[in-house]
Order: sequence, then structure tokens, then C-alpha cells
Amino acid sequence: MDAVGMIGLAASISLLSGWRLYLTVFAVGLAMRFGWVPEPARLHGLDVLANWWVIGIAGVGALAEFFADKVMWVDSAWDAVHTLVRPVGGALLALAIVDPKDGAWQVAALLLGGGAALLTHGAKAGTRAAVNVSPEPFSNIAVSSGEDVVTGGLLVLVLAHPAVAGVVALVLIGLAVWAILALRKLVRRLRPKPKPPASA
Repeated sequence: MDAVGMIGLAASISLLSGWRLYLTVFAVGLAMRFGWVPEPARLHGLDVLANWWVIGIAGVGALAEFFADKVMWVDSAWDAVHTLVRPVGGALLALAIVDPKDGAWQVAALLLGGGAALLTHGAKAGTRAAVNVSPEPFSNIAVSSGEDVVTGGLLVLVLAHPAVAGVVALVLIGLAVWAILALRKLVRRLRPKPKPPASA
């Protein structure tokens, strides 16, 4: 795998971990353990994810997140707690993908992976906070289920076809930036306008 493919794979996995860190670790670990997807060259840094203890802990975390993410306001509390966890996880996943002999690439992967995970985490947390304003609970379940399906599908896609990982990463970055800008515009529109000073 060339440097561009490596960056694309690291970026896409980091971006997806900003949505679903535990599911990402669980899926990558199982895929590597059972050989369900062809392992790209130099992805050996992720061998630790194929450990049964790591898979089990990630599976429990993914299950807890699956249910927490479907309940109004519980999802926002879960996101608040994971504001530190997801970027660190995304950074470490990106770090594990690059060549361990190249220190410059490792530092770059660490920084970019953490930033990518923080970007998608911010878009997810902001979107879920906006959805929580809706009085009915079904929108939470629909949005959360959509995130589950998209994350799982994209993980399989980028691991099976690393050549498309860069395109997936660019699309995810574009969607995250768009969501953040849309949320910012929504907050500005909903913010109460200051009252004009009372005339004497």
C-alpha cells in the first residue's frame, strides 16, 4: 500500500471512530482475527485489536453505546463523556496503521487521527443535541441506527478496498464540516435577539 492509501485508511478509520469508537475497534479486530477482509500491507500495527480481550471489551462498549445512543439526552451525556475518549482512540488507531519505522509519519498520523476523530465527534454530538430538541423519541433511534449502519458499512468497505479509503475520508470530512456549519447557523437563528433599549 502506498503512502496515499495509508493516509486514506488511517483517516477514514479515525473519522469513523469519532462516531463509533467501540464499534470500529470491534469490527476491525474481528475482521483481522477471522480474515474476513484482506489485510492491507503494513496494517500489522493493528494486530493487537485481534486479541480476544480487546475484541470482548470493545464489544461490550459497542453494545453499551448502541443502547445509550438511542435514548434522548442519554446520548448527549454519553457523547460528553467521550469527548476525550474518541479523539484519543482515533489518534491511536491512525498511529497503529502507519509504518512504525517512520517517526515523522507516526507523529503526523497521531495528530491527524486525533483531529479527524474530534471533527466527526463534534459533528455527531452537535447533531444529536439538535435532534434531542425534538419532543418525540423516534428521531434519536433513526439517527443512531443510521450511524450504526453507515459506520459498519464504511468500515467493511475501507478494509476490503483500501484504495477507496481516501475518497471515503474526504466525503466524511465534507459531511462533518457541513454538519458543524449547519448547526452553527441553526444556533444563531434560534439565539434570542437582544431587546431594543426602551425609549425615554
